[in-house]
Amino acid sequence: MKLNIPQAIRWTGDELYLLDQTKLPGEVVEEKQESIEMVWEAIKQLKVRGAPAIGVSAAFGLLVGIQDALDLPLDKFMQHIEKQAAYLDSSRPTAVNLHWSMVRMVNKAKSFSVASTTELYKALTDEAVAIDLEDKELCLGMGKHGAPLIKPGMGVLTHCNAGSLATAGIGTATAPMYVAHQNGVPFKVFADETRPLLQGARLTSWELQKAGIDVTLITDNMAGHLMSKGLIDLVITGTDRVAGGNGDVANKIGTMSVAILADHFGIPFYVACPSSTIDFASKTGDDIEIEERANDEVTSFGDRITAPKGIKVRNPAFDVTPNRFVKGLITEKGIVSAPYDVNLAEMFHSHQSR
Repeated sequence: MKLNIPQAIRWTGDELYLLDQTKLPGEVVEEKQESIEMVWEAIKQLKVRGAPAIGVSAAFGLLVGIQDALDLPLDKFMQHIEKQAAYLDSSRPTAVNLHWSMVRMVNKAKSFSVASTTELYKALTDEAVAIDLEDKELCLGMGKHGAPLIKPGMGVLTHCNAGSLATAGIGTATAPMYVAHQNGVPFKVFADETRPLLQGARLTSWELQKAGIDVTLITDNMAGHLMSKGLIDLVITGTDRVAGGNGDVANKIGTMSVAILADHFGIPFYVACPSSTIDFASKTGDDIEIEERANDEVTSFGDRITAPKGIKVRNPAFDVTPNRFVKGLITEKGIVSAPYDVNLAEMFHSHQSR
């Protein structure tokens, strides 16, 4: 069975195109990224979003940002690379893949012995392509290891969008769903709408529907009710950063509420987590910076104002789910369970020096 899955990122060899996810599902618009400022804005404005997709987009975006500087002396070109990487890294703080991607690209540039800026640019292009291909492989790995969790007749809840639109491949949380669907397993997906920006409604339900998966959209505050009625057997979400020190999970706001509800009703709560999203520098979730976004995301619904003028607003984009609520982390190498400090280090020891 061939899946009809939309892709968020397209690199032609010298040009970067990003699917503008703020326009979905009403319009499908692919934007050519003409400058590094466009890429920065695309990440900041959530035209491209999802930790893995941000990392891949930033790697290609760095190439866009240095293409017009190939006539600089090699040492000045190297300084330009570092400056542009730091600029892209400043676009969003919570997803670890963005910082990881920029560090990897800069380290590649520093370690590569070249005689010309053209050679260095070629090496960085190869590195960006490698990051893209690796993410596709990570998605397939998570799909392979997570698919057996989905049994015939199950109801699977997911929150926000951790699908193909959030990665370079078949997604993180959706990867097991796509693999199970390809294997002919009948199951239902319930997608939380994910206020305030409706990534579950606009993106997850759209891409799962296009792939032919049985998906039902619900508002965020309906999850507990459906769990109480026995309609949810399994929860799989994605993550933007996992604290390597203890397995705490930072994901889209509302994820912690879902995890607590799942614990109350005895429903296993899994998190799909590629190794690139594990941050061994974070000992616990308290070390993860939580992005606060603009008030108008909360005080309006589309073009309609839905709150009193001048009302005080809090708009954290993420929350941290304590590790005790997480049944397992679905990684490309297998499912990791508690104790996370020991088992993550054992499975991904080579990433601790990142």
